[in-house]
Amino acid sequence: PALPHFSDFTEMMRALGYPRLISMENFHTPNFMLVSEVLLWLVKRYEPQSDIPGDVDTEQDRVFFIKAVAQFMATKAHIRLNTKRLYQADGFAVKELLKVTSVLYGAMNSPGGQRPQLPEDDSSKFKFDQGSKIADLTAVRQLASEITSKGTVLCDLLGKEVELREARTESIGRPLEINEDEKVMKIAINSVLEEVQKTKDMLNNVALDEASLEAKIEKRKLELERSQKRLETLQSVRPAFMDEYEKVEEQLQKQYSTYLEKFRNLTYLEQLLEEHDRTQQEMFE
Repeated sequence: PALPHFSDFTEMMRALGYPRLISMENFHTPNFMLVSEVLLWLVKRYEPQSDIPGDVDTEQDRVFFIKAVAQFMATKAHIRLNTKRLYQADGFAVKELLKVTSVLYGAMNSPGGQRPQLPEDDSSKFKFDQGSKIADLTAVRQLASEITSKGTVLCDLLGKEVELREARTESIGRPLEINEDEKVMKIAINSVLEEVQKTKDMLNNVALDEASLEAKIEKRKLELERSQKRLETLQSVRPAFMDEYEKVEEQLQKQYSTYLEKFRNLTYLEQLLEEHDRTQQEMFE
């Protein structure tokens, strides 16, 4: 059936019990806050237990809100909404809102006077619940495959039970040979004793290596102590030539001071000579 006219939208919303008055003038310019409020109210009217968030502060929140409402309506009520027109929040959005309000209005005027009970409601709900438990379905499929594989292995083993039963009966009915068992036990005991002896030898070797390392460490410690004492002795002894070295160093400082003074005087005299030569040259020219 054709959708009702725009003027019927306000009447339908009033009949459905919307708490505010709506005028078509509200949609002459984009009014996303009003559209989002109406959409959220319609969703709650259709499914009070829905958990669609109403945050529309940012652009990302608005896109998420429109997509969530469109998905909800497509899943629950089989109503296909144009998300672009809803996002425009103008007169074109009213056409999309009319799709939902007309269904709710028609359900309210039905003999039951309740929410629309669509024929496919149960099946759509089942599909929705099934989609929300995909992880459980995957686990069930995996367990089913494991049960099948293990059942196949068990079937193969049961098929060999006839041969295995004969071998088991024969082994049970065979008389015990004490001498043979005693020989096997002695071999096993000797093998264990050899392993124990090897372990003891390894422990003895570890003890010897530990004693050798401790002796080397002690020797290195003594050498280190002797070296430290020798270093302290050398640092405390004053060399025999130290006095002469200090006297020569003092004389060198004096000579260096004299050298600096003469160098500055020579530089000054050379500058005076250059100025005198330049003056004589100018007078000659």
